Amino acid sequence: MSDFSAQNAVCYSGYRLGQDPRQGIFPSYEQVKQDLKILAQHWSLLRLYDCSHHAQLVLNVIRNENLPLKVMLGADLGAEVSNPNCPWGAHYSDKVLTANRLRNQQQIRQMIDYANAFPEWVFAVSIGNEASVDWNDHMVPVESLIEYAQQVRKAIEHPVTFCENYVPWTDKLIPLVPHLDFISIHTYPAWEYKDISEAIAFTEQNYRQVADVFPDKPIVITEAGWATKSNGQGIDKQQGNCVNQAQYCHDLVTWSRKNEVLSFVFEAFDEPWKGSDDPFEPEKHWGLFYEDRTPKPVVETLLGAPRAIASGGS
Repeated sequence: MSDFSAQNAVCYSGYRLGQDPRQGIFPSYEQVKQDLKILAQHWSLLRLYDCSHHAQLVLNVIRNENLPLKVMLGADLGAEVSNPNCPWGAHYSDKVLTANRLRNQQQIRQMIDYANAFPEWVFAVSIGNEASVDWNDHMVPVESLIEYAQQVRKAIEHPVTFCENYVPWTDKLIPLVPHLDFISIHTYPAWEYKDISEAIAFTEQNYRQVADVFPDKPIVITEAGWATKSNGQGIDKQQGNCVNQAQYCHDLVTWSRKNEVLSFVFEAFDEPWKGSDDPFEPEKHWGLFYEDRTPKPVVETLLGAPRAIASGGS
């Protein structure tokens, strides 16, 4: 992925207040168009998380509006086995697991179809997201991930990866690596109770931990960011703020460019649907922009000047 290492990359999911992928309530074409016009002012690579109607809208907008953006597609995999290690519960009946496997196959086939239908606008695909780390509620066996990787690589010409926390890459995911074109890791110092002063060193440590095991395999950071609010559940209240976000994202981009590591900042916009009903739930507050599309201070830090909201109709 060295060809992309100097490009600016961001994770994008466009769900606004009242919208929810779990309920099938998606942003409109005009809303996605507004978002992408904002992002295209600075970012050139987007990472998407599923192959739902939302992903199709994104690809259509990029093509129809001739926007200078390329996309990493993703498959949204459901649990194929129960996971007793999940803190919030992940025990499923055989009926549910069977249905999930069928749906996962549909996601993989849909991702293949989108990649082949939009070959110029897709630059890579991921066969899943955080589906092997010990705490997740949608555990997929490594054997299944290998099968999905093989299936996708036979069907498309784009590079294939899998997006996961840095830890499983050094043990359980080792058998998957030969079937991927590059490794994608996630690093979140705030979730691991690191102070902002320790943050970028911790991210580099996470990266080196995987790179030392696979010195000849390209590695991309597909998620790294900082929440701007926290209720203390998982992230210290004092750490969740705009100042720390601006500092961490600046340090991340600076380190990534210096070391020629493609890094996707998590994430473009705040998403109210995520997490608990607590308004200070950190899951809701990772955006570089607020839910109303106004920029947080981090945008000025990264871009040198605030960016106005792009008109959805222009």
